Amino acid sequence: MERNPMQKLNDLSRSLTPLKPDGTLIAVIEMSLSSWLVAGIVPGIERQPLKKLDVDENALLKLLNRWREEAQKAGQGIERIAVAFEAGRDGFWLARWLRARDIEAHIIHASSVAVSREHRRAKTDRLDTELLKRAFLGWLRGERDHCKMVAIPTIKDEDAKRPNRERESLVGEQSRIVNRMKAALVRLGIRGFNPKLKKAVERLDGLRTPEGEPIPPNTLAELRRDMARRRLVSDQIRQIEDTRLERLEQAPSDGPHAMVRLLARVIGVGIETADMLVQEVLSRNMRDRRAIARYAGLTGSPDESGRKRREKGLARSGNARVRRGMIQLAWRFLMFQKDSTLAQWFRARTENARSTRKTMIVALARKLLIGLWRLVREGVVPDGVVLRPVS
Repeated sequence: MERNPMQKLNDLSRSLTPLKPDGTLIAVIEMSLSSWLVAGIVPGIERQPLKKLDVDENALLKLLNRWREEAQKAGQGIERIAVAFEAGRDGFWLARWLRARDIEAHIIHASSVAVSREHRRAKTDRLDTELLKRAFLGWLRGERDHCKMVAIPTIKDEDAKRPNRERESLVGEQSRIVNRMKAALVRLGIRGFNPKLKKAVERLDGLRTPEGEPIPPNTLAELRRDMARRRLVSDQIRQIEDTRLERLEQAPSDGPHAMVRLLARVIGVGIETADMLVQEVLSRNMRDRRAIARYAGLTGSPDESGRKRREKGLARSGNARVRRGMIQLAWRFLMFQKDSTLAQWFRARTENARSTRKTMIVALARKLLIGLWRLVREGVVPDGVVLRPVS
């Protein structure tokens, strides 16, 4: 079986390999936690088989081989097996597993498949496989806009994203714990007490409500547990940050590490933000700056019909972490890089129209992301941006 040619930067919207229908076995998988529904298009077989399997990759491989044997018995030599399924909870492991066994595997971006606009449309796994087959077949023919594929990362690339994502989850958990403690204290009328202080646990026994009563025993026990939980979460956040710094120091010239160190030289960009941007977007092989903005979800969603022209706001179809991080960074950029061309551009457009600041900050975030992409890819520093000296 022939392997796919080297992946090009623009081969996610259509296949660049010519489709030979008589020599290609096509299969799509509708995946769930309990079972897989596999639908196939087998050359030489008039029926289009549909098989429900347990969640078992070896059973899937046996099914594909059985369909290939049926095609060969019908006089069709199978040169290519193409399998596709939607991106979901299973991630990318199955695609990597299939590719390691000389089977062409693709992952369909779920939101790129057109669906019926009926108010109440029928939706079953069988109908979903029919929809995926039509979309995948059009993609294999090289026709645009049938569906788009997701780039399949290596397990190393996936693992590199985990520290930043885990830290984001832990920071959110820490905030929820602190808010819960503050709410418990306010419910008793106790204000002005900071539960994040190191000696907060020792001071709990001395706290009194406005009625002069101590904290009730059950509430006191709850607060002690929450404080212990917050300390644990804080220690885990610190461990992640320390480990990241150690890895940057051990391999400073490594590809992603070099990008992180370069971004962190931009005044206003910290190690955490730099690491998130590199792992989530800047280390990917993007086609151009439009693809960068689209991946970050920083593009608009126009609504035009006839004479109606309006903008519905951000598309929100890209990477939410990058979008949130870039909008926060854009506000910070205005404080730390006041003399840069981008900051001057923003001020010139909002000086006499303060109400447009929230809209224009998205445009600034988009321009800034493209500028940072050019910085790590081409070494081009955005005009007026000040860098820290090399440490």
